Amino acid sequence: MCGICGEVRFDEQPVQQNIVQAMLSKLERRGPDAEGLWIKPQVGFGHRRLSVIDLSADSNQPMVDEELQLTLVFNGAIYNYPELRAQFIKEGYNFKSHGDTEVILKAYHKWGEQCPEHLHGMFAFAIWDWKKQSLFLARDRMGIKPLYYSFSNNQLRFASNIQALLASNKIDSAIDTSINPVGLHNQFTLHAVIPAPNTILNGIQKLEPGTTLSIKNSTDYKTQCYWQYDATRSDTAMSEDEWVQAIHDSLRDAVRKRLDVADVPVGVLLSGGLDSSLLVGLLAEAGVKDIRTFSIGFEDQPEEKGSEFEFSDAVVERYKTNHQKIQIPNAEVLKRLPETVQAMSEPMVGQDAVAFYLLSEQVSKHVKVVQSGQGADEVFAGYFWFPKIQQDDLTPGVERFSKYYFDRDHAEFLETVSDDYRGEDYTSKIIQDLLARPQADTFIDRVLHLDVNTLVVDDPVKRVDNMTMAFGLEARVPFLDHHLVELAAKMPPEMKLQSGGKHVLKKIARGIVPDSVIDRPKGYFPMPALKYVRGEFLEFMQDILNSGACINRGVYNRAYVNKLLKKPDEYFTRLQGSKLWHLALLEYWLQMHVD
Repeated sequence: MCGICGEVRFDEQPVQQNIVQAMLSKLERRGPDAEGLWIKPQVGFGHRRLSVIDLSADSNQPMVDEELQLTLVFNGAIYNYPELRAQFIKEGYNFKSHGDTEVILKAYHKWGEQCPEHLHGMFAFAIWDWKKQSLFLARDRMGIKPLYYSFSNNQLRFASNIQALLASNKIDSAIDTSINPVGLHNQFTLHAVIPAPNTILNGIQKLEPGTTLSIKNSTDYKTQCYWQYDATRSDTAMSEDEWVQAIHDSLRDAVRKRLDVADVPVGVLLSGGLDSSLLVGLLAEAGVKDIRTFSIGFEDQPEEKGSEFEFSDAVVERYKTNHQKIQIPNAEVLKRLPETVQAMSEPMVGQDAVAFYLLSEQVSKHVKVVQSGQGADEVFAGYFWFPKIQQDDLTPGVERFSKYYFDRDHAEFLETVSDDYRGEDYTSKIIQDLLARPQADTFIDRVLHLDVNTLVVDDPVKRVDNMTMAFGLEARVPFLDHHLVELAAKMPPEMKLQSGGKHVLKKIARGIVPDSVIDRPKGYFPMPALKYVRGEFLEFMQDILNSGACINRGVYNRAYVNKLLKKPDEYFTRLQGSKLWHLALLEYWLQMHVD
């Protein structure tokens, strides 16, 4: 796991090393083990390395292949690299390293722009082809690894986070940092999910999951989707027992791959929910000894408990894991909140961002790689709104989704922002288009498609990537293994929705995970202080929203801000997030990163 960046010029001006170096400075925490630069007149690559596979300097990047005339920077992990490497050696390719990075170079040489189709893993990479004088960018199927870029008439810059691109902007102001009205509408409507290619800023885009971008010059470029989520039923029906066995086998394989392809120890982020608990059980089932687990909890509020230790403790007791339990007081949360926002590549309102940030800090002292349960709820319909959407078959189209998921209807968005930002209902149009995609048999299949390809990418997965990589910690997510996702997509949705959601996972878990964990109500990472805003947290948000920077920016309708500040405990989204926190977070992110 690493941080990558680079610039390609399409004019007569050379790449400036200080621009690539500026971007690298914002990637150091993603890759604390090594730094590399490769600068030519037209192109410059930078890389920060977190050493997980092939710990030797042979796998340092940027990786240059003189024989094939290719240069690569890569972030991620390729789980089928041993098989590919063996295949390439038989075909006569020469290797100087023993890791997964060099395998990508050979794959590009062999298959060209179709190479991502042959890679099993999580990845974002850039290849400069010396012969073609072209740049090739690719992102993994599930969007686990981030890839941002800024494209103008004269140059393209790319990086693993927005912070790196903004750092380059301090040198030449080439990037438009004004607020994107589409991104702003998404930010306040879709729980801070801004679907690719948009971001909150006009001048920065992100590559869509399962997509490549090829560029030869300022007018010759193309994006291409290489993977599709297919939720159509096959002609051969399977029984429930057959589905349970097939998913169990696929998930076991996904967990095993993410354990084996590492030259360092691998732990588990154990929340106390079904998903992470099942990962522990499957590792034990695979014969792993001395499993390292980590849990975090916060102070209770009258309305909500701040930890789920009673459930994680039951898993620890069953498997006698090597466990670290971290308890964080509210005073520490507020003190560390600025650091958490500093680590966000995009403004994220999820209350658990600070939890993952503080947890990652402690976990990184013990291991470099962890497995995490993100994706299970999206792939196997675990959230409370899925059954509601399924049952509401009288409501048409996008409204059937929006009434259970949107944080604000369009009318409230118009009330939230000032006149300058009141436009059309961009989010409903985007969701309508996403729900209309082919290869889905039923409406709930289309919703799951939307969730897996869009919502999970830019909410829990991005949050975990940002917070873990802030401490050079690699998070691997077995539930988003694309083989498992492809299999689960074919399952009848009614089977997923049984038992209150995740029916098949609950069947697999019975006998592996304590019954108390399986039968508990669905939990959400508790962070009460950012939900029930009062005391010092309320003062913190007041200071942000009443600051000169916020008022001068002029994004918000002041009457709406004052309404929320007056009664912060009364305004929640449909997903039970604090609307006040949503406003404060975006403004604070803009002050910290853009201003």
